[in-house]
Amino acid sequence: MSDKELQKIQELQFTNIQIANDLLKKFLNANLPFKVTGIQIRPLAVSLNSLNGFLNTESGQRLFFKTHVEPKSIISEYYNSGILAESGYPVIQPIYSSTEWGKQLLIYEYIDDPSLFDIVRKMELGETNDINSLISIQKKADDELLNIYLKTLRYSPASEDKDAPIHQLFSHRLTAGRFTNFYTDKEIYLPGHKIKFEQLCKLKWVINGVKFDDSISDLVQQAITVLEPGKIDIPTIIGHGDAHNGNIFIDQVNQSLIYFDPAFAGRHSPFLDLAKPLFHNVFAAWMYYPQEIVSTLLIKLDIQEDKVILDHNFTPSAVRVEFLRSKLQRVLTPLLGELDVRGLSLSNWRKYLKLALFCCPFLTRNLIDPEIFPPEITLLGLAMSIEMGSTSPENNKSFIDSELNLAAYTKQYL
Repeated sequence: MSDKELQKIQELQFTNIQIANDLLKKFLNANLPFKVTGIQIRPLAVSLNSLNGFLNTESGQRLFFKTHVEPKSIISEYYNSGILAESGYPVIQPIYSSTEWGKQLLIYEYIDDPSLFDIVRKMELGETNDINSLISIQKKADDELLNIYLKTLRYSPASEDKDAPIHQLFSHRLTAGRFTNFYTDKEIYLPGHKIKFEQLCKLKWVINGVKFDDSISDLVQQAITVLEPGKIDIPTIIGHGDAHNGNIFIDQVNQSLIYFDPAFAGRHSPFLDLAKPLFHNVFAAWMYYPQEIVSTLLIKLDIQEDKVILDHNFTPSAVRVEFLRSKLQRVLTPLLGELDVRGLSLSNWRKYLKLALFCCPFLTRNLIDPEIFPPEITLLGLAMSIEMGSTSPENNKSFIDSELNLAAYTKQYL
């Protein structure tokens, strides 16, 4: 079976929910060992490459389902909740799973706890203001995450790392077709400009007065080289792999976080493991709510012969900045110190992490698809890709580089 059937349903959820529900019901009844009588897909902003929702069974059960859709996937074994639970992660265990290529699916008991994604959204809309409680929960979860990292930390030979599922989110998206399908030989529509991708990707960027060292083309080539799986022996941990806020529920009784959808769980680099939550939980509001963000976005763009000069007013909300600092200060900083102590340091850890961060905005969605993003958001997404992946000068650091500098500096005093 190809990987196109679930992909079609994933896309239809945003344009024709009834047809999407009907097709998914047919798909599930053809592949599950029990009868499905009703389907309720939830088309959420966070479902960029996934489907989730509820189903009813012939026996009267109401269940929750989630599937990750990765077109042209080259990794067939995804779901690995067992290894997370064994390592100490608070993870919801599925009652049914399918790892067959094109049919990757998890089904859970009914879940009515809110996702962290939903809670942050309500906070940003002013529907709740208990930021201190939320940050306290996040800090507790980050302390627990560090403990798991340190407990499972060891060196892995290149041959072991090569087949880690997490590479589907980074290296394989660059080399297995997604990059080419999204960008090669495409026209890009920016505010007041139309430009070929091959032309734009060679230009350097100056963003809000910060001059970056690399072009998009530079970053693509660096990421292909540095993030190549199985190239070198590396320090690894057991991690979730895709722990953005949409894959985390809040247990409101115990005031704790619970992971689910371990599509990319396993043993892999801690720097890859941190990339998705660092980017998507902090910098990606424009990706989930493009029309809302564009309504308040102020930009000034000048495309010159050798560079793009952009000024914009987009910044992460206060709660998202707190999430970033918690993850860096409570996980990354002590992790770097422990890697030094154990003799497992990765000399290019910052470059490795930043190139993984680059892949998050650049390859999660097609930034230049006008049916997904207006020109202003296309521009912002490309600029965000540069900021995540490229290096800024010592005397004028970007926000992410300043925070990473602080994390690296602080480890000396732990």
